[in-house]
Amino acid sequence: MPTIRAIAQIGEPVLRERAREVGVDELTSAEFQAFIDDLIATMRDAKGAGLAANQVFEPVQVCAIEVQDNPRYPYKPRIPLTVLVNPVLEPLSDETFENYEGCLSVPNLRGVVRRHAELRVRALDRHGEPLDFEIRGISAGTFQHEADHLWGKLFVDRVEDPKTLCTWDVFRRDREEGFRARVKQLVDRWGA
Repeated sequence: MPTIRAIAQIGEPVLRERAREVGVDELTSAEFQAFIDDLIATMRDAKGAGLAANQVFEPVQVCAIEVQDNPRYPYKPRIPLTVLVNPVLEPLSDETFENYEGCLSVPNLRGVVRRHAELRVRALDRHGEPLDFEIRGISAGTFQHEADHLWGKLFVDRVEDPKTLCTWDVFRRDREEGFRARVKQLVDRWGA
């Protein structure tokens, strides 16, 4: 049975470490597979759209992403459970969009981050099989957010205008409606 792990909070040194790559032999071990189960269970328990290994005090290049009727992000399109190991994200164009982001490691804070609108994602899946796919729109922002963790970056590092920083309550009260309209445009255009 998976274990719900503690989530590192901003200020913890592990969140600023560059995670190490994971070899296939390590990845396919029973212990590492149990860790991935813990990562997924912790993400779901915290109602996150994703969770990187650094966030549960394991600086290895693994993250899990999933959006299924998430109450924290009701405007996000569905993303099936995706585990990325040693991910490489490559922008497919110069087009960007402004994404209001939050983070389980930075509680009760949101801010606008500029993200690439189209990405090629290459990684291994949890069983060591290669993944190679494209992701677009608001979902591309989710992938970039989680991959950033593996390089020791938090969304607050990418906020260009600190005036966009706000609590969740202020976001919901004053900014969510306008952001939802922008998300709808992205979803209508990209389908994600």
